[in-house]
Amino acid sequence: MLLVDTNVLVDVLEDDPQWADWSLGQLRAQSKIHPLVINPIIYSELSLAFSTVEALDQTIANLGLRMVELPRPALFLAGKAFVRYRRQGGTKSNVLGDFFIGAHAAVSDLPVLTRDTRRYAAYFPTVRLIAPPPSA
Repeated sequence: MLLVDTNVLVDVLEDDPQWADWSLGQLRAQSKIHPLVINPIIYSELSLAFSTVEALDQTIANLGLRMVELPRPALFLAGKAFVRYRRQGGTKSNVLGDFFIGAHAAVSDLPVLTRDTRRYAAYFPTVRLIAPPPSA
């Protein structure tokens, strides 16, 4: 399975002029290798772009994505990563979505398809990231 980050899906859905081609190409290529999945955090982040649950669910189905739940150890790890973030000077006061997504990937040994590697690499170094080259 491959966990698909929200930013990749938004690129495709909004036809982002800079990233849509890369993101769509990666979704197509990776779907030939891995089942593509999202979790409830990604679902929630995507919901911002939709007016109904039905429209979001249809889009998820059309993209060939499957929803998987976050294991309890991932929820625990997300909290621990957030504590590290705060101790290192992070200013956000709520656990960030990236911590839940990264912890899910770490605990379940899932690669993540993303454009934003910064927090994943810093707080979940064992997670394999599929991302554009740094110069992109």
